[in-house]
Amino acid sequence: MRWILPEDRLPTAWFNVVPRLPAPLQPPLHPVTREPVGPDDLAPLFPMALIGQEVTGDLWVDIPGEVLDVLRAWRPTPLVRADRLERALKTPARIYYKDESVSPAGSHKPNTAVPQAFFNRTEGVSRLATETGAGQWGSALAYACSLFGLECKVYMVRASFEQKPYRRVMMETWGADVEPSPIDDPASPGSLGAAISDAVRDVVTQGHSHYSLGSVLNHVLLHQTVIGLEAKEQLQLAGEERPDIVIGCCGGGSNFGGISSPFVPDEGVDLLAVEPTACPTLTEGPFQYDFGDTAGMTPLLAMYTLGHDFVPSPIHAGGLRYHGDAPIICNLVQHGRMRAVAYPQLKVFDAAIQFARTQGTIPAPETAHAIRAVIDEALAAKEAGQEKVILFSYSGHGLLDLSAYDDYLHGRMIDA
Repeated sequence: MRWILPEDRLPTAWFNVVPRLPAPLQPPLHPVTREPVGPDDLAPLFPMALIGQEVTGDLWVDIPGEVLDVLRAWRPTPLVRADRLERALKTPARIYYKDESVSPAGSHKPNTAVPQAFFNRTEGVSRLATETGAGQWGSALAYACSLFGLECKVYMVRASFEQKPYRRVMMETWGADVEPSPIDDPASPGSLGAAISDAVRDVVTQGHSHYSLGSVLNHVLLHQTVIGLEAKEQLQLAGEERPDIVIGCCGGGSNFGGISSPFVPDEGVDLLAVEPTACPTLTEGPFQYDFGDTAGMTPLLAMYTLGHDFVPSPIHAGGLRYHGDAPIICNLVQHGRMRAVAYPQLKVFDAAIQFARTQGTIPAPETAHAIRAVIDEALAAKEAGQEKVILFSYSGHGLLDLSAYDDYLHGRMIDA
């Protein structure tokens, strides 16, 4: 069963969760002075429109018409009932997922890539540089840059560059120049922190370039709230008053922030972030100020962190290999409005295979983390005899991640 909203029900404003957080966010700090950063400090990296969205206290932020025109190519995305999975689990829980895999890049990432490319083009920027882990963000930005006539440079974490060659091909098809990171250490598997350093270093040496980030920052999570806003309306069409729990994989926080933020004000809705045990930021990291990148070039953010020099194991879920997390997500976890759980790689792929063999679609390794938690929640509901309503974000497909499935199915996958 699927619920698809008409095009005219696409949200026309983003929901800003910051005014609804349990406590104010701590300000980002300048990497040299350790004083709170201001707009002038961020101007070399971002257009003023995005800087304004980063600090706004407005509850709603209008989506420009030109951005809406692009988003309508695949939005609103379907809400799907995972009824075959429910039957296989013999659970009384009702499981729904927001299918973000239908975007041109195959994930949720274009939801922010499109507005970021638009606002940069509007301010006269002609080139964007960025990092990417598994390649979902890099491919989304390459797609968006192709639409708005921008050059695109992508620094891809080396482990994923080698594991996922067709992600690179996808980016190059849309005109991006892709380079493995770290650029100064070919023996390293790399990390998102190192790739961010490479991208920022690129931008500060290129006068016509800006930096674009696919996760972590407030404006990125803001753009992703179209997911949760649509899901709220679609659940009503499905006859559900509200979900009992909202689940999403979480690396830097864009996907989970997108589906969960609109539910933050709703009492009785549990919010569960899922991460890998190979990079257990929310479940094991301390809450403190830390750099967003390995080289210490970015502002320091108040977040849960494993340390900006942390290099995680080269697991297949490259999009979840980040040492920190979005300050918004960290604020919600710190104050008890959200919780987190971590899983090892083999348990995640057990769930991915079960989902593929019941629902039929093959999830990305990142998405499979959410599915693992969904299955565990559904089995717990079965044990308790509860008719729980579970909503999760199907953040991307795994059709370009088949080498991971090959490793799993033939016993080569490490249980990191």
